[in-house]
Amino acid sequence: MQTSEILKAWNRILQGGRPSLSIEITRECPLRCPGCYAYEDQHLGGGVTLRVLNDRKGQALVDGVLEVVDRFRPLHLSLVGGDPLVRYRELETMVPLLLARGIHVQIVTSAFRPLSASWDLLPHMNVVVSVDGLQPEHDVRRSPATYVRVLDNIAGRRVTIHCTVTAQMMKRPGYLKDFLDFWTPRTEVQKIWFSIFTPQVGDTSPEILSREERRQLIADLLVLRRQYPKLDMPEALIRQMSSPPSNPSECVFALTTQTISADLKTEITPCQFGGTPDCQSCGCIASMGLAAVAEHKLGGLIPVGAIFKASLKIGELRAPRPAELKRAQGASASG
Repeated sequence: MQTSEILKAWNRILQGGRPSLSIEITRECPLRCPGCYAYEDQHLGGGVTLRVLNDRKGQALVDGVLEVVDRFRPLHLSLVGGDPLVRYRELETMVPLLLARGIHVQIVTSAFRPLSASWDLLPHMNVVVSVDGLQPEHDVRRSPATYVRVLDNIAGRRVTIHCTVTAQMMKRPGYLKDFLDFWTPRTEVQKIWFSIFTPQVGDTSPEILSREERRQLIADLLVLRRQYPKLDMPEALIRQMSSPPSNPSECVFALTTQTISADLKTEITPCQFGGTPDCQSCGCIASMGLAAVAEHKLGGLIPVGAIFKASLKIGELRAPRPAELKRAQGASASG
């Protein structure tokens, strides 16, 4: 992150907002991936799950997303789901309108259907394709978004490949290198990211890395980042995986990102995972990346994290009260 981006985020926080916004634009997804946090019972809290929310389609979805974005005024927007490509027609309309607002837009998808060719021409636009390991494991976990389909659907496009590392992968030496050997030569792939599977507190899922597997992953990534230029993970980010933020109040990502679910009303807390994430086991690339940024010192003197936290307190005093938000929403609806 450049100093100019840090200053923009700082200014947004001082105004009482958050620089990042994530919206689950649909409750629908053709996949049933093991360990998917979005469909866990505790994701939204209050006994409500993503699959039973009332989501929107067509122009109602486009208008609803734009209303949310205009209200929160983020610098960076992630469109997730479900799988946002379920609403690909709406995305074709929505994305240019979002970019025209000066927002960086990121779409996170399984690439179960072809990506829009028009997105390649748009600045400040990133498509992240989730791939669960090498083909044998991925095809079992992510059917119908198999390797064959993903490769067909990203052909000629520009994408970032994101893989969430699980304990099953780490039990095979050289797994991450094999993954990079497959994806790095492909011209469609601009960047490759790895995260660590983040469980809920008390979870005993087989995807959870042991301490030794986590240590080995960090050591492997520190070596691989020098061998594979498309592995877009700075050393500081990787090292943060050894000491993730201990709780949401210490996590810059959780503090600076607003997450809204598919009804465009329900706020997901304390971060995108919802429920009670096991922060000490977190390996989310967004969280680790912003934790590394927080340690960066502006001018070599002041840690960015200290500035953000102080700014959050000031911003809370400036943030609109619920009654003010309600009036603003009413004015938007009547207009």
